[in-house]
Amino acid sequence: MIYLLDLQNKLDGTRELLLEKLSHPYLLEHVESPFIDDDRLLLLTSLMEQQEVNQEKAKNYTVTTMLLQIALDTHEQVHNSQPGEEDESHKRRQLTVLAGIYFSGLYYKLLADMDDIEMIKLLASGVKEVNEQKILLYQKEAEAIDKLMESVKLIESALLGKVADHLDASEWFEFASNWLFVKRLLSEETKFIKSGSSLVFNALKKIALPKMDQSTTDLSSEQQKYLLTICTRYIEFSMTKINAALKKLPGMNSLLMERLDLIAGQHQTMSKKFAEEG
Repeated sequence: MIYLLDLQNKLDGTRELLLEKLSHPYLLEHVESPFIDDDRLLLLTSLMEQQEVNQEKAKNYTVTTMLLQIALDTHEQVHNSQPGEEDESHKRRQLTVLAGIYFSGLYYKLLADMDDIEMIKLLASGVKEVNEQKILLYQKEAEAIDKLMESVKLIESALLGKVADHLDASEWFEFASNWLFVKRLLSEETKFIKSGSSLVFNALKKIALPKMDQSTTDLSSEQQKYLLTICTRYIEFSMTKINAALKKLPGMNSLLMERLDLIAGQHQTMSKKFAEEG
């Protein structure tokens, strides 16, 4: 119980520090408040605990990795300009780009203050990997489903992977990367079921249904079921990899296990609902 309270206090303290770093008054007036992924924060904090990283370094590694992830996520909110776009929309788009750059700059400063050149290089290479995979995803360049799913997985976990490499925690990364991958696929499934479209499912449709008109979101129930079945297969395979990794990671904290149970439950609920409707 004392350990869990200590872990929760670290999570709360790191989240508060992140909010403080992200609170630029002018940006917050004009762009959406940055999203802090609490699961990613929990994974990073638990990794630091598991590897017994000293408190100051653990806090800085966690905050810098989260800042970079938030910067990457912020840039995803930038959309191409539209004809006749209002000045306010144009300004908001420009400021969103600047917000992402600003958040990235905070990461450089924190690590530079620590004189941690190696981690700066590692995380910079992680950003490069994420951006390369995002190009593949957005431009629908993957030629096989496995390649598409690997791109999605790298987008979600490359930064955490660099931290895990630095801390010699390969088994932990196997666990965390599949966790983040499952979360992303569940989010994409939800969007697809609600609207008939999502970034990942649009790319999947091009590979799995190459003969159909790729500009349409009108899919037959059989086509929808086919795409969802593919996605479900990858989710379930990743869940088995999570469970296998857990056997090599004794003493996992109960906060992580509770979150993992919730994610598994979300998948089961969605699968059941789709089976009933299908």
